[in-house]
Amino acid sequence: MPLKPRPNVLKVQLYEPGKPVSEVTRELGLTDVVKLASNENPWGPSPKALSALKGSLADINRYPDGGGFYLKEALSAKLGVDPDWIILGNGSDEIGGLLTLTYLDPGDEAVVGDPAFIRYAQNVTLVGGEGISVKLREFTHDLPAMAAAVTPKTKLVFIANPNNPTGTMVTQQEVDNFLHRIPSSVLVVLDEAYYEYIDREDFPKSLEILKERENILILRTFSKIHGLAGLRIGYGIGRPEVISAINRVRPPFNVNSVAQEAALAALDDEEYIEQCRRLNQEGYAYLTQELKRLGIRFVSSVANFILVDVGQDARKVYERLMAEGVIVRPMGGYGLTTHLRVTIGRPEENERFIQAVKKLYSTRA
Repeated sequence: MPLKPRPNVLKVQLYEPGKPVSEVTRELGLTDVVKLASNENPWGPSPKALSALKGSLADINRYPDGGGFYLKEALSAKLGVDPDWIILGNGSDEIGGLLTLTYLDPGDEAVVGDPAFIRYAQNVTLVGGEGISVKLREFTHDLPAMAAAVTPKTKLVFIANPNNPTGTMVTQQEVDNFLHRIPSSVLVVLDEAYYEYIDREDFPKSLEILKERENILILRTFSKIHGLAGLRIGYGIGRPEVISAINRVRPPFNVNSVAQEAALAALDDEEYIEQCRRLNQEGYAYLTQELKRLGIRFVSSVANFILVDVGQDARKVYERLMAEGVIVRPMGGYGLTTHLRVTIGRPEENERFIQAVKKLYSTRA
């Protein structure tokens, strides 16, 4: 009889990656395909990051710096915390998985929003923990309900801010009120993957919160506005005792040398980050204006994507859009069976999406 995986492994829904653009092009006989499915920066990495990438390739026969010394020093200077408050990850989602390995015994609880980034609950399940799901309120984390869900068995709370897949955020006041109800024995994870896209005064000042409270961990990434999704690099910021504990389960060479060099160059390219933020805001304005004209509902977003309610089976709409050469993400796996998540692309990509939607709805009529 073949060896069977642990029961908790079989409880985790298999992740189904989207097909490569080249394969969709071949299968459907298309000459041009637009991908608006994965919340990537459509403008790519900054020129400084690309230059650093080219310069780092000659040394890939060497193991990477397992401690990420230079990148952590740069992050330390930018964030105003000591390097021992920082941990690097193969994407910020790896750090989320390391957290559950570090803190959860079988039967321990972690509170998560529903729907939120799917890997939170999956990581909890893998280690035998109990994921306590709290429904969103108006597509936003319901922090009072999440606080009420905390029990003596709770070890972790995950808050995606902004939230994926809804694009909504919780405010400074909401987070302050929430934290006053949370015991210090519970680690609160503020996942800020889309942080650089935010342009609101009421967004939580998480670094200041961290300096006041011991039970906070902040997650950020170079995969989004920095345009380094293909290199898989993110980071966590927390108290040294938390970072030290996670480092005990972190693989020693989890972030490759090319990613570290590109991230180091991208980190301080503020001009490029501001440009991408502005272009994203312009794309959001265009898409939401057109969706309103078409009478299609959507959730107001502060990130680089929009959750769109197509009012019918979203999987079918996704397939019809793909036949038009536009790839988006159906949200049935998140329980949102009539919703698509649409990344804000370049102007010509956004226009392709709107034209494909117009064609679909005119055919339906």
